[in-house]
Amino acid sequence: MSTQTARPVRATVPVPPPVVRRRPRAPRQLTSKFTVHAVLLVFALYTLMPLTWLVIASTKNYRDLFATNPFALGDFNLWHNLGELFAYNDGIYARWLGNSVLYTVVGSLLSTLVSVSCGYAFDKYAFKGKEPLFGLVLVGVLVPATVVQLPLYLLASEAGLVNTYWAVLIPSLVNPFGVYLARVFSEGYVPGEVLEAARVDGAGEVRTFASVSLPMLAPGFVTIFLFSFTASWNNFYGALMMLNDEELYPVNLGLYAWQKNVYQQPELYPLVIIGALVAVLPLIVAFLCLQRFWRSGLTAGAVK
Repeated sequence: MSTQTARPVRATVPVPPPVVRRRPRAPRQLTSKFTVHAVLLVFALYTLMPLTWLVIASTKNYRDLFATNPFALGDFNLWHNLGELFAYNDGIYARWLGNSVLYTVVGSLLSTLVSVSCGYAFDKYAFKGKEPLFGLVLVGVLVPATVVQLPLYLLASEAGLVNTYWAVLIPSLVNPFGVYLARVFSEGYVPGEVLEAARVDGAGEVRTFASVSLPMLAPGFVTIFLFSFTASWNNFYGALMMLNDEELYPVNLGLYAWQKNVYQQPELYPLVIIGALVAVLPLIVAFLCLQRFWRSGLTAGAVK
């Protein structure tokens, strides 16, 4: 019989992981990073300075506005100023604020729906003259809005729409930049295979767009809506051209009318300041509430 000798078992010693030594950053790299942060901080302060002054000035009365430093606090009169703002001239500011909400919310929703529908059609359908027509849309992006205000006024005058809500709402429906963005979002968010599957299941084109494509385009829809909302809320020149009745003014045109009369009526000066602060709040609220959608939408548009 052959005997086998058992081999001794060697104890395994754990090997420590290799130590990765990071190279110290070069002084030039640290300097460039510090410079970039410093420049961004300066731009942030420059951007926030007018808003900071507006918030501080809104808490002052008429005497403190001119007797104290612009960034120094005076007697706290914010609630009194708000009461005066909404009580002046039988609450005309609340009417202007409601008009702005009507022009922006209704106009922006309709404009966004039109833009998304057009961009979806440019992306998913083939028709004669498609690319030249889309080129015409891109030309419309390059045309400043103020250039077309006089032709729009002449058209509205011929149609009898001057000094009505429609004179402001109808031009806001056309948004060439929104059509361009909608086509980009449609290319990135809506696969053609999904549309083919919906058609095989018997869904028509309108049903496919409303039930399949539109939910997939939600981030792009919100992004275009916010762009349109901001443009409509800040639409000053169009309302100035179309409207003569004070009851139809948006809030920015109403504040401009007050600003023109501050020399004859000095009590309007605090109202203009507190009114400007209140007019900024809807934009801030809209961006904060919808930031989850427009961030993803902007990211997708940038990648595409």
